[in-house]
Amino acid sequence: MLQFEAVKVALKQDRTGFVLTLSIHPDEIPEELIRDFVGARYAVGMVRLQDDESFTKYDNKVQQAAMLCKNEDFQVFLGVENETDAAHELCKKLGIKSRSELNGNARAKAMFDELVKEYDSASDPF
Repeated sequence: MLQFEAVKVALKQDRTGFVLTLSIHPDEIPEELIRDFVGARYAVGMVRLQDDESFTKYDNKVQQAAMLCKNEDFQVFLGVENETDAAHELCKKLGIKSRSELNGNARAKAMFDELVKEYDSASDPF
C-alpha cells in the first residue's frame, strides 16, 4: 500500500469522469508511484487532514457501504464471494431494500455502524 500526503490542486470533468490533480511534496511521493505507467489503476482511500493533523469524519453511509462491499475482506466477513452478494447480504442484515436508504434511515444507519464496528474488530489483529 502506498501512503502519502497530498494537496488538492484542481478538479475538472471530462467525458470519462472527474480528473483530480494532487500536488505531492518530493519527499512524500512513493517511488512506486513515479515508476508506474500512466493509466495504471489504483484503489484509493482518502481522508482530509485538519490543521491539527486530525482526520475529517465523513458520514456518507451509502458511499461507505459501497466501498466496503467491494472489499474482499468485508465480503468474507459477510460470508459471500462477490460485491453483488455483499450488497444483498448487507441489505438483508440491515432490513433495507437498497444501500441508498442508509443516509435517511436512522435505524439502518445505527445497525450499519454496529456492523462496521464488528468488522473492524474482527479484522484488527491487535
